Amino acid sequence: MTDEFGMVEPQEGEAFGDEWEEIDVSDDEADRIARRKDRDFDEFRMRLKDADQFKVEQSVFDDATFAAIYKLVQDGYIDAFGGPISTGKEANVFEALGGDDSDVAVKIYRINASDFRHMRDYLEGDPRFENIGHDKGQVVRAWVRKEFANLERAQRAGVRVPKPIAVQRNVLVMELVGVVDDRARRLSEVRVENPQTAYEVVREYMRRLHRAGLVHGDLSEYNLIIHEGELVVIDLGQAVTVHHPNAEEFLRRDCRNVANFFRRQGADADGDSLFEFVTADESEDE
Repeated sequence: MTDEFGMVEPQEGEAFGDEWEEIDVSDDEADRIARRKDRDFDEFRMRLKDADQFKVEQSVFDDATFAAIYKLVQDGYIDAFGGPISTGKEANVFEALGGDDSDVAVKIYRINASDFRHMRDYLEGDPRFENIGHDKGQVVRAWVRKEFANLERAQRAGVRVPKPIAVQRNVLVMELVGVVDDRARRLSEVRVENPQTAYEVVREYMRRLHRAGLVHGDLSEYNLIIHEGELVVIDLGQAVTVHHPNAEEFLRRDCRNVANFFRRQGADADGDSLFEFVTADESEDE
């Protein structure tokens, strides 16, 4: 394998097992701030709602969302907001300046606009959310905390993902890969040089995810980006544990999507062979 598309290394630490951290989706400090509505928060909320990049979103950002941003600013994770990076059906992503003067991405899920039923399909069966309720706000908050936890686990496993930084209610702060003027490109937008090498990196990342107990669940050329010669896996909100009742179905779909894309690019790729590679025991490694 050439130096192009080099892989990151797994982090040192205990081996992965079936352990899963409990994820609390009850009211947090942002909810308490929104209920309290003291003068400092009200001034912050109005200042943010008057900002050009947030004006169009006032109808979908509730007070608790503004409180979550307020708490992240208080805690030093966000110093200043920039412009929007992307606007999706369920979330908006903004460029921001982090507390250490680094560029960060702030992903804000819109509780009133999120696809509740779609999210439940991926949450139900995940051992971290066995007692999740049917309240829409709680489901969206669970989804965001799930994405944060999935990013942490993927990073420890040696999968190149945006580094997770902080989470508060329905707001996720993570590493900004690229900048607005030079944004990272999805594989769907580029012609991949050395497609065989790129495919081997992606399939190794899929295997590392699986051995860390995760299946991406929506992996394709639209959730793989390239920036400065580096392949990055994104959008892990829907990733499920290998114990999820639909985990195998999701993984086989990921394998078909990835193999089909790279085969079109000229790589020797096959969905069934990819599935066997990803699920192989470590004792079967060459």
